[in-house]
Amino acid sequence: MASLGPASLVLSSLPLPPSSTPDVLRGTLDLLVLKTLTLEPMHGWGISQRIQQFSHGLLDVNQGSLYPALQRLEQRGWIESEWQTTENNRRAKYYRLTSAGRRAVGDEAASWRRYVDAVELILQIS
Repeated sequence: MASLGPASLVLSSLPLPPSSTPDVLRGTLDLLVLKTLTLEPMHGWGISQRIQQFSHGLLDVNQGSLYPALQRLEQRGWIESEWQTTENNRRAKYYRLTSAGRRAVGDEAASWRRYVDAVELILQIS
């Protein structure tokens, strides 16, 4: 799995142990952004809203983390952007997946699932 860089998500309503931080594992935000963009091209605020919506309010994407993630993904060639007018008649940068980005979604999701499976094996130790 390619290192996707740090991600910062806030877990809105999850009961976290006192020692937990709101940061989620490295690369998670990039994968969530890529997966969200499989639906349609979106501007940054729309991406953060969709992630919050699909997580039933449990994940709140920090805007200060989202835009660096979008830049990182664009530099990798996984997304591209263009300025458009929003439904509110404002200019915003819209992001869409490239063909390389579509391939990356599958690869990164598979890597994430392998990681979760490995963590689950460790959690089952008695």
